[in-house]
Parts: sequence; C-alpha cells; structure tokens
Amino acid sequence: MSAFEKVQDKLLDLAAVVDENKYLGSIRAAFTDFVPFIIVGSFGNLLNTLVASENGLAQWFPWLSNLSTAFNMINFATVSCMTIPIVFLIAMNLAKREKLPEFITGITALASYLLVCPSTITAVVEEAEAVVTGLGSSVIGAQGLFIGMIMAIVSTEILKKLMSFEKLKIKLPNSVPHGIAVSFNTLIPIFIILIVISLFGNVFNLVSGSYLNEWIYAIVQTPLQAAFQSPIGAILMAIVNQLFWFLGVHGGMVIEPIRGPLSAAAIAENIALVQAGGIAVNPVTRGFWTCFVVTGGGGITLSLIFSILKFSKREDHKAISKMSLLPGLCSINEPIVFGLPLVLNPVFAIPFIFNSAIAAAIALFATNIGFIQCGTFDVPPGIPVFINAFIGFGWQGVVVQLITLVVTFFIWTPFVLMSNKEREKELEQEQA
Repeated sequence: MSAFEKVQDKLLDLAAVVDENKYLGSIRAAFTDFVPFIIVGSFGNLLNTLVASENGLAQWFPWLSNLSTAFNMINFATVSCMTIPIVFLIAMNLAKREKLPEFITGITALASYLLVCPSTITAVVEEAEAVVTGLGSSVIGAQGLFIGMIMAIVSTEILKKLMSFEKLKIKLPNSVPHGIAVSFNTLIPIFIILIVISLFGNVFNLVSGSYLNEWIYAIVQTPLQAAFQSPIGAILMAIVNQLFWFLGVHGGMVIEPIRGPLSAAAIAENIALVQAGGIAVNPVTRGFWTCFVVTGGGGITLSLIFSILKFSKREDHKAISKMSLLPGLCSINEPIVFGLPLVLNPVFAIPFIFNSAIAAAIALFATNIGFIQCGTFDVPPGIPVFINAFIGFGWQGVVVQLITLVVTFFIWTPFVLMSNKEREKELEQEQA
C-alpha cells in the first residue's frame, strides 16, 4: 500500500468516526439548526448600522434612530443569548439518538448548565455597585459555549444511565396520559442529576474560587479561539476541509463540530465589541469563510470553471463546466466536484486541496493590513459571489474576492493544460 493510500484510509476512517460519533454528530446538528438564527441576528446588527445609526439613514431621517433598540434586541435574542438554545439543541439531538424524551432531556441539560454558572451579576444602582440576581453575558453568550456543550453531553448521559434503572421510575396506571407518565418516570432521575451537579458546581467554586463556566472559558475556549483565529489555524482548517472533499466526504460536515462553536463565538464577540464602541478583532467568522475561503465553492472551483472554459480542449470538461457555472457563481460546487470529477482526481488534487488555504491567506493578509475589517455580519450561503462580499465586507471584500479568483485561476490553469495532455495520451492509446 502506497503512502497516499495509507493517508487516504486514515482520513476516511477519521471522517467515519466524526460522522458516527453521537457527541460530535449532536454538536454538528445543533449548530446547523442554529445557523439561521445567527444569520438573522447579524442582520439585526446590519440593519441597525444601515438604518438607525448616525452613519445610516438616520442621519437624514432622525426618527429612525428610535428603531435602534428593536434591531439590537434581534441581535441580543439570537447571537448574544446563543448558549441557551445551543445547550438545549445538543441535548435534544443526543436524546434522539439515545431514545430519551427530547424536551425533558433538553431542559435538564439547560438547568444543569445554569447550575455551574453564577446566578448573580454586579449592577450599578445610583452610582453604587450592588449584587443582584441575574445571568451575565458570560453565561448566556458565546463565552459559555464549551462548558454548555460539555454539560449537555454529561447531563444526557447521566439521564440515560438513571433511566435504565426501573426502580427509579414512578409507575402510573396505563390510563394516565403518556406525557404525564413520562414526566413522573423522569422525576427522580432529574432530581438526582440536578442535586449532584449543583453540589459539584458549588464545591468547585468554593475550592477554585471561580465558577466552572469561567474556568473552562479560560482554560479551553480562549486558547482554541486564539488558535482558530490565527493564520496557521485558519489555513489548516481550510486544508483539512478540502482533504475530505478530495476523498468524496463533505468536508464542511466533518469540521463543523470545531468550526461551528468557534465561528459562532467569533461573530458574537465582534458584534459585542462594535456595539460597545470598539472594533471587531476576530477575522475568521462564518461570513469570512463563506465569502473568502470557499469563494465559488471549496477549492475555489469557480476559477477552475473559468480556466476550463478558456483553455481546456476537452469537450466533456467544457460541457460540465458550462453546466456548473451558474451554481458556481452561488458557491455551489457539487456539479463540478462530482461531475468532472475532482474527487480522487490526481491531476487536480493539488489546487483542489490547497486553493482554499491560499484564499484564506489572501483574505487574512487583507484583514491584517486593514484593507477589510473583521466581519460583524454572517452572509447567508447561496448569495452570488461579489454580492455576498459587498454585503459582508463592502467594496473592499469584492476586491479581495476578485484577487482570489484571479490568483487561483492562474493556479488551476497549469493543471487544466496537464489534463489536456492526459486526454491526448488516452486518445493515442485508444488509436494504437
């Protein structure tokens, strides 16, 4: 077995593990379900800037500034509170796999998470600080994502174990409605879970001097976010994504358990900083990925389509490219990936695997020199290239996309010419 085949087998095994792992699968499903709300929340921020801010329409129609609260609340109810629904969704998706009552499992997970977080905040009342009951942004916002994910999994697994003991279930007559019977069957397990987790959270706080959510954020989430936002982290993520696509596995679905939480935390922090009068600091958001890393499709296959239409002598490749052009403009590249195909195609392997990383490097460089700003709006997928960049990053984003397409066009072209020669050899062999 060659070295390539060994690497291929390892990657396929890893993809299978991610796909079959119930925890990673539940996390991926939860963030996939929540993506529309993140996009809508960032729309609220965009509308506030375009309509209600002093730099928007409100400079000509001052009464529009009164709408600022409404737009900010859209963002608050979605992006700024994301940990609460994410915990619930992870537990529900895991409950589906484990055949547990979904809503009860979700509420149990949410309660378990809140039990390891502070339930008070410091507020200023008449110029004096006072401790009042409430949940801070570190609890309901993106800072709580990782401990929330952990508590969703832990509480669900404990519930599953306790539900396997028949003696812990309160038996009711068959005439009792199913919903009520389920509630009583889960009563004792829920009681045990919440008592144990509450005591654990309290003891942890007494011993360490910090709450579990604060400790996990400092020890785990902050370093991971820093790595993800670094050029090396973003470029490696792009390469890994394309490696799986090269093998015929949906790379985005494989990396989503990692990319989802980190990109969600990044956009939430960016929006919070801008709303507080600062500047966004996290370049790699889902909008960044959509606009720049997969411009015209992962591997920047839109450039391949242009190169084939310009230089290819293969009628089969030209026909597939013509068919793939319109989807490619909307960053849908399955027709070219599986029609050409690019999957396991050694001729096009190098640009297909590395072009997205090159595109990420170009966009990160543009961000580092201040040409484009870190995003505060996650552009929905499916919007045509240039339009999506303009919405998310202004005309500067369009320029970066254009540079990316030109650079990757020249990277794809030698391999298109190589494919021409390969086809000529095949024809010579057929005629011999």
